[in-house]
Amino acid sequence: MIELCAIASGSNGNCYYVGTESEAILIDVGVSRKQVLLRMKERGLDPEKITGVFISHEHADHTRGIRVLAKNLKVPVYMTKGTFDNTWNPNRPGDYGLFVPGESFIFGEFVIHPFLKKHDAANPCSFRVEVQGKNVGVMTDIGEPCDNVRTHFEKCDAVFLESNYDEEMLENGPYPYPLKQRVLSDVGHLSNEQALELTTTNAGANLKHIILSHLSGENNTPELAYKTFQPLEDQFTLYLTSRIAASELINL
Repeated sequence: MIELCAIASGSNGNCYYVGTESEAILIDVGVSRKQVLLRMKERGLDPEKITGVFISHEHADHTRGIRVLAKNLKVPVYMTKGTFDNTWNPNRPGDYGLFVPGESFIFGEFVIHPFLKKHDAANPCSFRVEVQGKNVGVMTDIGEPCDNVRTHFEKCDAVFLESNYDEEMLENGPYPYPLKQRVLSDVGHLSNEQALELTTTNAGANLKHIILSHLSGENNTPELAYKTFQPLEDQFTLYLTSRIAASELINL
């Protein structure tokens, strides 16, 4: 059995759980230790099963809580050297290891496949986590889907997929022009339509679960993100994540 949960998902904080009966890992800890543990408890997830944390890039909404949580749970944190060097010093974990993008490695029950993506960070990575014969993608904070993203997406049975913004809402929304241009750029974020295009062109035969993630609070709504993917609901099971609460528990 594999359990998946978006503990937090959005520009105010990201944390994704992948676990088995005996072990679990977290991808990113962009909310406080208190919130991670509270939301895990609400979903019946045992923090004692967590054996490690993997960080995608240095932005605060992915690193804010790692130092305190990792120290509290006594687990190591893994990231690239570029991510470590560019993480705000108070957030840097004490016990950490480095990985190289493109080099897969075994971590307990899991095989971790980190790969570079397009985002405005030092060494931005997404992950494909292989466990019990299944592949789980954690693919957020992507300006545009590069070959790395498309290749790993094809192998997924389930994916936390960024569906950050609705183009019309962003255009007419409150963001200042430079920030709008950053979001729209090839090192920004995926729109609902871009996420849909990635799915329709690169979904593999095994993909069954799509967890729409990292929705903007200003430039998107859950209803719009879901509506974009609704034509695919006969093909995939679709889920929405929340900026303020853990998602439902997904079993593979």
